[in-house]
Amino acid sequence: MKGRELPSYVHRRKSDGVLLFRKRSGSKIIAIRMQTQFPAGAPVPFALYQERERLLAAPAPVVHGSTVAHVIDRYERSPEFTGLAPRTKADYRKHLGFLADKIGHLEPKNIERHHVIAWRDAWAKKSPHRANYRLRVLRIIMERAIDFGLLPTGGNRVKDVSEVKYEKQERQPWPDVLVAAARRSADGRTVLLFELLIGTGQRIGDVLKMKWSDFDGEAISVRQGKTRTKLWIPAPRKLLKALGGAPRRSVFILTNHAGTGPWSYRGAADAMMKLRRQVGAEAFDIHSLRYTATAELARVGLGDDQIMAITGHKTQRMVQLYAGAERQKARARAANIARERNINET
Repeated sequence: MKGRELPSYVHRRKSDGVLLFRKRSGSKIIAIRMQTQFPAGAPVPFALYQERERLLAAPAPVVHGSTVAHVIDRYERSPEFTGLAPRTKADYRKHLGFLADKIGHLEPKNIERHHVIAWRDAWAKKSPHRANYRLRVLRIIMERAIDFGLLPTGGNRVKDVSEVKYEKQERQPWPDVLVAAARRSADGRTVLLFELLIGTGQRIGDVLKMKWSDFDGEAISVRQGKTRTKLWIPAPRKLLKALGGAPRRSVFILTNHAGTGPWSYRGAADAMMKLRRQVGAEAFDIHSLRYTATAELARVGLGDDQIMAITGHKTQRMVQLYAGAERQKARARAANIARERNINET
C-alpha cells in the first residue's frame, strides 16, 4: 500500500515497513510506533483509525532527551510536580522557565560546581532571595537528572552549593493603627477579604477557595492547600459581622463579578494593594496579615498549640517566628511594671 493511502499522520517506515504515528510538537516531529500493524497492500483495519484518533487527542509525548530542558519537561509532567500545591507550582514554573531559557541547552553531566556558583552570584546581584529560590529549583532538577539516568548517583553539582547570605527583611504584622485605618477605608469585597485574612489567619489562596458551605454560622472549615491540614476556625466578631452583611452570589464566599467562580488571586491582590496605598500600608503585604493574626493570638497569652489550632502552622518554630516579637513586648511590659512597682515601694 502506498503511503498516501494511509490516514493522515500515519506513515510506513521504508526500512522495515513499521507503521508510525508522526505529529509535530513545537519545533520537533514526534514519531510513535503504532500498536496496530498490518502488511503493505492489505486493507486498512478500523483499529488503525481508532488508534490514530486516540493519539491525536492525547497530549504530546515526553521526549526523553539529555538536556536540562528535557529534564524540566519530564519533571513538569511527573506526579511529583503535578501533586504540588497550586501556588508552589506557579512559583516553581517561574524559575523552571528561566532555567529552560538560560541553560536548557546544556547537558546535566557538563554542569560543574564552579558553573553553579557563578550563576548563583550573578543572580544574587539582582535579588539574593530570588537567587536562593532558583538555586533550590535547580537542585531539584539535577536530582531528577539522576533519576532519569543522566547523572550518576551523587552527581548533583548543586547539592552542596551554599545559598547567598543576606540580611532578610523580616515580615512584620500590621500595626493596630493601620488595621483600624484599613477597616475604615475598605469597601465591597475588600472588607470581607480583609476580615477573612486577619480573622482566620490563613493564606490568601485558602481564603479565596472558601465556600459558604464551609461556614456553619460560627466557624469556617478549611483544608489548607499547602499542608493539607484540616482546620475548624471560629470566626471573631468582626468577621462574623462581615460575613453576615455579605451577599451570597456564588458558592464561593469571595466570588468574581460574574458570580460564576472564586475571586481571582490577581484581582484580590490588586484590591489589597489599592487598600494598602490608601492607608499607607505598602510595607505590609497580604501575608503580613497572617503574622497579624498570630500576633493577636499571642498578645492574649495563648500557647503555641492553641495558636497552631487556628493558624494551622505545622511547627512551633514557625509560630515562634510569627509570634515572637509580640511575646517579647508582653514580657518586656511585665518586666517594666515589676521594676516600676519595686521603685515605688523603695
